[in-house]
Amino acid sequence: MLYPQSNTYRQVKDLSGFWDFQFDPQNQGVQKGWHKALPQSRPIAVPASWNDQLEEGKNNLGPAWYQTRFDLPSGFKGQKVFLRFDSVNYLADVWLNGVKLGSHEGGHLPFVFEITSPVLNSNLLVVRVEGQLAPDRVPPGNVTFDPKDAFANSFYPSASFDFFPYCGIQRPVLLYTTPESAIQDITITSSIKGSKGLVHVNIKTTHPSTLRLTLTGFGKKIVKEISNSNSTTLEVPQAHLWQPGAPNLYDLKVELLDYSFPIDQADLPVGIRTIAVKKDKLLLNGKPIKLKGFGRHEDFAVIGRGYMPALIIKDYDLMRWVGADSFRTTHYPYSDQMMDLADKLGFLVIAETPAVGLFFKPEGLAKRLKLCRQYTEELIARDKNHPSVIAWSLANEPHSHRPAARGSFKNLIQLAKKLDKTRPVTIVSYIGLKEEAFRDCDLVCVNRYYGWYSEPGRLPEAFQKLSLDLDAIHKKYKKPVLVTEFGADAIPGTHANPPEMYSEEYQAEMLEGYLKVMSTKPYVAGAHVWNLCDFKTAQAAHRPAGMNYKGVFTRDRQPKLAAHLLRKLWKKA
Repeated sequence: MLYPQSNTYRQVKDLSGFWDFQFDPQNQGVQKGWHKALPQSRPIAVPASWNDQLEEGKNNLGPAWYQTRFDLPSGFKGQKVFLRFDSVNYLADVWLNGVKLGSHEGGHLPFVFEITSPVLNSNLLVVRVEGQLAPDRVPPGNVTFDPKDAFANSFYPSASFDFFPYCGIQRPVLLYTTPESAIQDITITSSIKGSKGLVHVNIKTTHPSTLRLTLTGFGKKIVKEISNSNSTTLEVPQAHLWQPGAPNLYDLKVELLDYSFPIDQADLPVGIRTIAVKKDKLLLNGKPIKLKGFGRHEDFAVIGRGYMPALIIKDYDLMRWVGADSFRTTHYPYSDQMMDLADKLGFLVIAETPAVGLFFKPEGLAKRLKLCRQYTEELIARDKNHPSVIAWSLANEPHSHRPAARGSFKNLIQLAKKLDKTRPVTIVSYIGLKEEAFRDCDLVCVNRYYGWYSEPGRLPEAFQKLSLDLDAIHKKYKKPVLVTEFGADAIPGTHANPPEMYSEEYQAEMLEGYLKVMSTKPYVAGAHVWNLCDFKTAQAAHRPAGMNYKGVFTRDRQPKLAAHLLRKLWKKA
């Protein structure tokens, strides 16, 4: 899936701004024809979650309606016209000029409609969004408590995940064009042969055609034309490899030719690098690596999970300041722009689907698994060309004790490997030794909270249990182990001597002890602190002010003691 781009042959118009908005508490909008015009709307910002923009939006999960009007730019005429939504959470129904374009289920991943026929010079775009929590959705909510498998739903709203269920049009909405004969998609993989880099390119076009590829960078220009084939390999002598600290990117231009004249063009950055698992090591460009970084959330005051460029820059700057080199997209895919900057800045990324809190009761299971397959396909289609993405995570903390879990994950893992043969595949689990799906994963990713949810306040005991647990996990699965979450809540400004729970001192001591234990384990391939920044949750007795305070930075991005500790440890490493 190519992100829309402007050049001589393609145009893009961003529809972000103030849209009209109306809640639909009686769920009457469809019946009353709101897709033709909203009866009593008010302004709202797009992109952004609706929950903190309006007083009655706080715990309101919809349905709600958006509309905006736009004129078709003159340069768009005579081309194919498309409408792309980067993220709408959770259900979206879309109408253009009263004609229904279609629907999409699942937030955080893009969907596109071709609108060449229904688009007019002046247009009305209407979107119905609904984010209710339900057991047959992914992520699920309002799950009936069963002591054998799921959360006792203590949250309001009743999420089965520990972050706020923000709703709305949360990332840009783009109007864009392509020529009639066009490049539809490009898939890039790379390999290394001695000092040469091999860039393998597969191109999908609307019609069989001649293609010209031009790869430039670091004083080199490689040009190749191919006909009657959409696949080729470009050889790059003395290649500059992509890696943290040296995020070397080449520029690839792909031109679609008609009698030697270009009629379409697509441009992509290319990072030459390999990622592999060998025994209990994770290898980047053939050399063992150990990740140091974070889980994080797209979360900020007022905008919720909305796209905010300045916040993306700030979070990368915080990670750089601390000395981190990686993160996991917990617990959903992040924005295209966040991923683009990971390529440019040299951060390693474990890209995760929205399958958090998955459970395996028979009721609704077929639909949940169908959605998991959809998300896996959509995620890999979107992020396959990012050199920063080094692994796919297909779920976070599933409730895997039911027999259906192992087979379900085996099928998902096989799907991911069919779609992308170049990256390791994993799930992230909290049950460790009992996670049968780890047998089918390339990496073992575990979340550990000894000293917090168990052994509260008893850090020496927690560190000892962590050490024994990691050894047992490695002995059983014999694969690289990543500790993908560990941490403690620290309410900003709360101090205690000696350290006690919820103090900044306790958080810092816990993180230091975990990292010390992991440093003695050669099979541990990475440590991701939970979390980069404090973030909003649904209301619960164990979440003061509806917040998770496990961030080493506050929600407004100020450092706690733990941030200074990590900077001291990681900058020295």
